[in-house]
Amino acid sequence: MTLETKLPKVGTTIFTVMSQLAIEHGAVNLGQGFPDFNVPERLIEALDRAMREGKNQYAPMTGIPALRQAISAKTQRCYGYRPDPDAEITVVSGASEAIFDAVAAVVRPGDEVIVLDPCYDCYEPAIDLAGGRAVHVPLDPRTFAPDWNLIRAAVTPRTRLLMINSPHNPSGAMFTVDDIAELTALLRDTGIYLLSDEVYEHIVFDGRVHESVLRYPELRRRAFVVSSFGKTYHCTGWKVGYCIAPAALSTELRKVHQYNTFCTFAPAQWAFAEMIEAEPGHYEQLGAFYEAKRDRFREQLLTTRLKPLPVPGGYFQLVDYSSVSDLDDAAFCRWLTVEKGVAAIPLSPFYESPPTGQRLARLCFAKNEATLDSAIEGLQKL
Repeated sequence: MTLETKLPKVGTTIFTVMSQLAIEHGAVNLGQGFPDFNVPERLIEALDRAMREGKNQYAPMTGIPALRQAISAKTQRCYGYRPDPDAEITVVSGASEAIFDAVAAVVRPGDEVIVLDPCYDCYEPAIDLAGGRAVHVPLDPRTFAPDWNLIRAAVTPRTRLLMINSPHNPSGAMFTVDDIAELTALLRDTGIYLLSDEVYEHIVFDGRVHESVLRYPELRRRAFVVSSFGKTYHCTGWKVGYCIAPAALSTELRKVHQYNTFCTFAPAQWAFAEMIEAEPGHYEQLGAFYEAKRDRFREQLLTTRLKPLPVPGGYFQLVDYSSVSDLDDAAFCRWLTVEKGVAAIPLSPFYESPPTGQRLARLCFAKNEATLDSAIEGLQKL
């Protein structure tokens, strides 16, 4: 019996491939986006306490009430909107699960979903499994800003969902107030839903403001807004995130969630509930924390032949390597890992059709200074 794959375009993710290559060659891993510094001490203590107090069994499917209430209060504090913790907030096992659940909840066979390239690699497989078709619209290849004329042209009667990501992975680009106005006008009087991936919401630089969809009533009425504790609290391996959506959309998302993971690691939920309320300064100061890392790493990169691009938000630095090599990005990143001892991520896997001649690689600066210094030593030898 021959099994026909449901995901013919999917192989091992580029993040796994490059991380494994880094291990095999002893390279400094600036590829996969995870911090190599400690989780906040209060969070570790709260997790330990929750486990010792016996909070180790199934959590409620939607998340423990204390965490949903803390998320609601935090959303009010950040964006001036207080979602209903019972009807509009769902705790999930990481942002990727929330994205899958949301797509599965609203996309039917034959529906079209607009995604903005370059985009995170979990988007299209979720669309494919739902029987939909991803319609790829390129962002500006230099600034990674959306071209609203192209997006409008991609809308058809079959368009069911538009997926956005700000701050953007891999570029760090952010939606502006003008982008929000264009987005609002585009979706007005349509039946198109919105999925807003905001996992880097607190990692914004240079006095910028994260224009969350949650700030805008007209948009949030049709939106799934996804966030991640892993990015905010340096614990990507805990895989805890959440989705805020209107009650009707949350009801449909929960129908998928309850048969996907059902619930999320209970002790961590208790720990995050405590951390959010006890130390709001952590997420409020996160942008400044990473801005210092960005600035230091950028200054170091200027001593190499790589050209760093602007980084408005997130914890990735794109570099133009065209003065070093004319290899395509996948070949260059492999060469960089094997020969120079620094692992990076190529941009082409984020695209359906990569721009011709683009010579960019993604480096993660969510690392200790010693890690970044070691990487720079290798990059200075280019």
